[in-house]
Amino acid sequence: MNRFIRLSLLIVIAAAITAPFAQCLEKQPTATYHGRRVALAQKLHGGVAILFAGEEPLLDFMPYRQDEDFYYLTGWNEPGAALLILADAPEASPKRSYREVLFLPTRNLRLEKFTGIKLDAATPNASQTAGVDEVMPMTDLPGELNKLIAANRRLANDLWTQPEAPQAKALLNWTSATLGNGVTPAAHDITAQTMQLRVVKDAGELALLKKASDASIAAQRVMMRTTKPGVTERTIAGKIIEKLMEEGCERPSYAPIAGAGINSTTLHYSSNAATLADGDVMVVDAAGEYSMYASDITRTVPVNGHFTARQREVYDIVLGAQRAAIAAFVVGKSTINDAQHRDPNSLDTAAWNYINTHGKGPDGKPLSDYWIHGLGHMVGINVHDPSGYPAVLKPGMVFTIEPGVYIPEEKLGVRIEDVFVVGQDGKLIDLVADLPHTADEVEAAMKSDK
Repeated sequence: MNRFIRLSLLIVIAAAITAPFAQCLEKQPTATYHGRRVALAQKLHGGVAILFAGEEPLLDFMPYRQDEDFYYLTGWNEPGAALLILADAPEASPKRSYREVLFLPTRNLRLEKFTGIKLDAATPNASQTAGVDEVMPMTDLPGELNKLIAANRRLANDLWTQPEAPQAKALLNWTSATLGNGVTPAAHDITAQTMQLRVVKDAGELALLKKASDASIAAQRVMMRTTKPGVTERTIAGKIIEKLMEEGCERPSYAPIAGAGINSTTLHYSSNAATLADGDVMVVDAAGEYSMYASDITRTVPVNGHFTARQREVYDIVLGAQRAAIAAFVVGKSTINDAQHRDPNSLDTAAWNYINTHGKGPDGKPLSDYWIHGLGHMVGINVHDPSGYPAVLKPGMVFTIEPGVYIPEEKLGVRIEDVFVVGQDGKLIDLVADLPHTADEVEAAMKSDK
C-alpha cells in the first residue's frame, strides 16, 4: 500500500474512533437561543428569515466552524442546516403566527462511518435534541417557503437572509421558478438585524468570553517564559497554540502574530519565520477561542528579558495611552473606533491625545504619527464582532483597547491590547487584568517559572 494512502487511512480511522469522545462546545440553555430567535423575529416587520449553516471545509486539516449568526441563534454546530423564522403578523391575511423550523440535510450513512452519526428530521426527539420548535428535512425548505409566499404574495418582499450565502441565492431563484412569475424575491440583509442583537452580550456569553481570555492569558504567559534570543517566532506561535488547546480552546481566535525586530512594526505580520535577536522587542498578538467565543490579546516583550531605555520609553507611552482611554470612559457616552479622532467623546481621541503629547519619533515628529490603526473593536463570536462604528459603549458590550506605536527606522513596534466589558454598573471590567501590563511586570514574568 502506498505510504501516503496508509498514513491518510490511519488519520481518518483515528478521527473516527475519537470523534464520539471529542470535547463538545459549552452551549447555553435552550431557552437562551429561543429567546434570541424571538427577538430577531420582532425585527422582521412581519417577514420571514432564512439562515444557512456553514458548510464543511474543503480540506481535511481545516476544522469545521459554524456560521456565526447561525450559531448565535441556534447553538447548532453541524453543517448543512437551515433555519426559518417566521415573524408574527396578526394583521396579515391570512394571519401569521411566530414559527421556527430547523431544516436538516439528508444523512450520508457512508460518510458517517468516518465523521460520526448525524441528526436528521427522522431521528427520534429531533426537535428536543436540536432545541427548536420544529425539525424538518432540508428537502422541504423550498416547499415551505413556497406555501408561505403563495398564501400572501407580499411576503416575497419581506424575506431576510444572508446576502452572500450561495444557498440563499439558489433558494431565491428556485422560489421564483416555483411561483412561476419569473421575478426573484428581493431579500433583505439579515446580518443587519443580527448585528444589533449580538453587540450586547448576555451573562452566558460573558462567562465564555472570560474563559477564552483566561486561556489566552495562560498562553501569553507561556510566551513570556519561552521568549529568548535564538528562538524562532514560529516556535513562540506553536507554544501559544499548544497552551490554548491545553486550556480547552478549540482553536486560536485568529492566526497568532509573533513579530520581532522590524517585524514588530508590521501590524498584521503573519510569517512568524524569523529568529529572535538579542536587543529586539517582539509584538505578540495571540489569543484563543473557547466554545466559539474569542479573546484578543497583545503584549510586547523584550527578547532578552530587559527593555532598553528607548524601548521602555515607547512602551510606557503606549501603556499610558491605554490608561488614558480607560480613564476617559463614560458609559453611554464614550465611543470606540473613531479613526479620525474627531469625536471628543471617543476613547480613540483620549489615547491619541496622550501619544501625541508624549515622546517623539526619530525625525522629531510626535509618536502619534506612528500609530497606524484604530483603538479597538467589538469582540464576541467573532474576534472582530460586527458593529456600526463609531460605537457608543453600553452595558454588556465587549471591546478591545489596543493603542500602538510602530517605528520601522528603529525596528521598534509596541502594542498593548486588553479586552474590556462594560459592566451593568457602567464600569469597565478588564478581562485581561491578570496579565502583566507594566514594563517591570513583563520583565518579571519573563523570569518566572510559573
